[in-house]
Amino acid sequence: MPIALITGVTGQDGSYLAEYLITKGYKVFGLVRRSSSFNTGRIDHLIEDPKYKDKFDFIRADMSDGSSLARLLRMIKPDEIYNLAAQSHVKVSFEIPEYTSDIDFMGVIRLLEAVRDSGLNIKIYQASSSEMFGNSPPPQNENTPFKPRSPYAIAKVAAYYFVCNYREAYNMWIANGILFNHESPRRGETFVTRKISRAVARIKLGLQDYLYLGNLDAKRDWGYAPEYIEAMWLILQQEKPDDYVIATGETHSVREFVEEAFNYVGLDWEKYVKIDPNLFRPTDVNVLCGDASKAKKILGWNPKIKFKDLVKLMVDADLEREKMILNGTRKKIMFY
Repeated sequence: MPIALITGVTGQDGSYLAEYLITKGYKVFGLVRRSSSFNTGRIDHLIEDPKYKDKFDFIRADMSDGSSLARLLRMIKPDEIYNLAAQSHVKVSFEIPEYTSDIDFMGVIRLLEAVRDSGLNIKIYQASSSEMFGNSPPPQNENTPFKPRSPYAIAKVAAYYFVCNYREAYNMWIANGILFNHESPRRGETFVTRKISRAVARIKLGLQDYLYLGNLDAKRDWGYAPEYIEAMWLILQQEKPDDYVIATGETHSVREFVEEAFNYVGLDWEKYVKIDPNLFRPTDVNVLCGDASKAKKILGWNPKIKFKDLVKLMVDADLEREKMILNGTRKKIMFY
C-alpha cells in the first residue's frame, strides 16, 4: 500500500485528493495545522467513517515549523507528498504579505529541506498557480514568462524556482503543477465563484438582498476541481519529474459567471449585483487562459466539465445547502 502525505488536506483540493488516492489504494495522511477550533469540515467523513480507519489519518504539523515537518516524515515515511498547503486567497495576500510569503514560499523550503535531510526517496508535487503568469499574454503555457501581480503570486513564483533548483541541484523528484482556477461546491465562500453561487442561491430563496463584487471584467480559465486532482496524481506517476500547466483552454469573465448563475435560477443579475470598490485588488490580472497541450500529450489528461455545467452544479449544491438550513435538516454531507 503506497503512502501519501497531503499538506493542506482540509482545503478543497486536499479533500478531493484524499478521496481520490484512497480509491487508488493509498494510505493517506493529511497534515492539519493546530488550531483552537477545528477546520476539518471537508474531511470529517474520512475521519469519522469506520471504513476509512485504515486508509486515512490526519496528523498535526505546520508549514511554518520545519522541525514538525521533519518529525512527520520520520513517522510516516511517505512515498508521495502533495504540497497543497498555502494562504491561497489573492486579495488577502495584499493584507498579510509576510504570512503569505512565510507559508507559500518559506514553507516549501522547509518541506524540501526536511525531505532532503530525511534521506527518503519521495516524489513531491508542488502546487503552483496560474497567478504566477500575471499579465503575460494568453494563452499561457510552461514556457510563458512569469509576471506576478500579487504577494501570493510572487511567493508562488519563488517556490516554483526553488523546486526547479532542488530538482537540478540534488536530483530530487519534484514536479510543479501549474493549475489554473479550479472550482467546486467545496470552494471556500470567500472565493469569487463560490461567493457568487452561494449568493444566487440565497437571493433565489429570499435570504439575501444583494451580491457585492469587485472587478467583473477579470477573465479566468475555470475548471472543475476533482478533474484537476486526477492531473496531480498523473504528474507523480511519470518516470521523470517535470512541470505541467493544467487548464481548460477557455476563458470567461467574472461577469459571465454572474450572468450564467443568475440566469440559471431565472433572475436578472443587474437587479442584485452591486460593485464594492473595497473588493478591487491593488493590482489585478486581466486574463488567464491556459494551454494544457503538454499535459494532454504526456499525461493523457483532458477536462470534461465545461463552464456552464460547472456554474450549474455549484448553484445546485448551494441551493440544496440553503434549503436544508431553512428546513432545519442540514446534516453532514459532501457536495460534488
